[in-house]
Amino acid sequence: MKKNLQKVMSLLCVSAMSLSMIAGCGGGNNGGTTTTETPAATEEASTEAPAAEETTEEATEEATETTEEATEEAGDETAEATETTADGDSTPRNETLYEAGQQWGTINDWNPMSANSNNGLALSANDVARELVYETLFMFNPLDGKLYPLLGSEYNWNDDQTELTIKLNPDAKWSDGSAFTAEDVAYTYATHVKYQSSQGSDFSTYIDAVEASDDTTVVVKAKVADGKAVNPLKVTSILNTMYMMQKAYLQTVEERNGEDADKVKQDTMEDLVHTGPYAPYISNDQKAVLQRDDNYWGQAASMWGKLPVPKYIAHTIYKDNAAGQVALSQGEVDVCQQFITDVQNMWLEDDLPISTWLDEAPYGQCEAIPSMFFNVEREGLDQKEVRRAIAMAVDYEQIIASAMSGQSPTFDEYPRSVVGPTDGERKYVDFDAIADLQWKNADVDGANKLLDDAGIVDGDGDGIREYNGKNLSFKAECPTGWSDWNASMEIVAAAGEKIGIDIQTYFPEASSFYDDMTTCNFDICMWSAPGAGVMNPYSKGMFYFSEEYAKLASNWSGNFGHYMNDDAEAILEAIPTETDEAKLKEYYTELSRILLEECPAVALMYRPQLFYAVNESVWTNFPAADDGRNIPPTDCTDGYGIAALYDLELVE
Repeated sequence: MKKNLQKVMSLLCVSAMSLSMIAGCGGGNNGGTTTTETPAATEEASTEAPAAEETTEEATEEATETTEEATEEAGDETAEATETTADGDSTPRNETLYEAGQQWGTINDWNPMSANSNNGLALSANDVARELVYETLFMFNPLDGKLYPLLGSEYNWNDDQTELTIKLNPDAKWSDGSAFTAEDVAYTYATHVKYQSSQGSDFSTYIDAVEASDDTTVVVKAKVADGKAVNPLKVTSILNTMYMMQKAYLQTVEERNGEDADKVKQDTMEDLVHTGPYAPYISNDQKAVLQRDDNYWGQAASMWGKLPVPKYIAHTIYKDNAAGQVALSQGEVDVCQQFITDVQNMWLEDDLPISTWLDEAPYGQCEAIPSMFFNVEREGLDQKEVRRAIAMAVDYEQIIASAMSGQSPTFDEYPRSVVGPTDGERKYVDFDAIADLQWKNADVDGANKLLDDAGIVDGDGDGIREYNGKNLSFKAECPTGWSDWNASMEIVAAAGEKIGIDIQTYFPEASSFYDDMTTCNFDICMWSAPGAGVMNPYSKGMFYFSEEYAKLASNWSGNFGHYMNDDAEAILEAIPTETDEAKLKEYYTELSRILLEECPAVALMYRPQLFYAVNESVWTNFPAADDGRNIPPTDCTDGYGIAALYDLELVE
């Protein structure tokens, strides 16, 4: 962390003010045997590190420039929001870790099977799942691409990758004191499938059965086609993405809902039984709080060996990003998952004890790839020369400097491909083999020549090129209010003007945009490729090319522009069962070649999966890139990032 003298002095001053307020402030792999490493959230932990269903997108994507007027207004709202709401709702500041950027309203349920949950504080079952209340079998670490033990202790595939055997930690317990067993795992999966939750529907395509062979052994049987598992990568991802639920409790939920699928999935589960270190404590329209379970099984020697340090994890319900940012600056928030424009000014100019994962730009751990998709069913955009010319003309350095305020590495540092900027993914691409397909930044001359050579010219002198007698005129859209994305689309539109293509920006309400994107009712749209995960870079390949996604009536997964390529599809079918890294490198290099030549989609920037800024007024010893602990910047709550909770220290 940044520890210059000025910041330390500022930290001490803010700490003194905080203390006066205490009374009133509320590896994964592609196959083979894997024995995961035991997590160590202690000072001795040191490992060399190389790398939709998240928080509310409107909040995650919206960049906020806080003026003095906005600061004052948001500060007033923040003060009101942090008042205690009722007797017993106060949590001591020196026992409470405050988060921002995850929860945007009163929590509506605690049900991992719900399709309509807004519970960002506790439910986020993606590759880097939130592990506070419910737990997964293993925790993914995006820094090294490995799975670390949690409820499970080790896993291995059989030789033909048709059966995945999982050993459970015999110390694992439910919050009611009963043992966590293989029957709970099997019943969790069976219930998801029986009631066709989104995960049940998804995993049942690739998994034939999940069975308990004894109390601490689970066997996952993959679906097989032509003697081979359909998709071992997808099967592996169940280890770190499915929250475990107690069999006895699920049976209670089924009984009280008459085994009606809709009712089971809509059950709020406020009486939940869980394995995680925290339990629901407060939930209203002002604040959501979790309280530590001091009987948590993870303090066993086989796991963490102690309890997490904060007794409470709290999240004030802020009106918007501006209010959350003000609260961070005032020391009312400890960990902030929001995009903050020019975040470095908080310590360089405002002299606040605030830090990010990296001391210098891009400040965060960039893993995701916000990209623009072209609808290849639109006349004009069905021509690869038009798509590539637009891509070549864009000023990406302006996008990174202005829209992202420098919080992305450049494409000179990390050339374009089908993989993200992490070492764990980039090893799968031969960048020398695709160097001649890269384009320089804002190459307007090259783009104009490409169009001229293709015979796509301005025939009537109105400044706009035509194709089949019609002007090349398109709309570039993303949701209104996502200001960094809006700015990116404006820069794309400006590039179009320089090459004789009329591109107008269109920023509808999020719900309208979602309808357009998921039904291919757009010209150019923007969405983000997955971050690091146990299935990457395969999931990024699917995001850009999958015909399976394109054929969905409502598609949230990728290939929004309906690009079809038989070679790409064949590669995507081959990757999940391939274990030879040299062959995988060939596959991902070829997918990258197709992406750069055909441009069905184009990366606009790199971006953190989660933004991460911490204020060390109250708590310190947060993870940082240079601390050698291998704990990722996932807000102390997600995947192996929860290890941070065991290392936190109060500022003295």
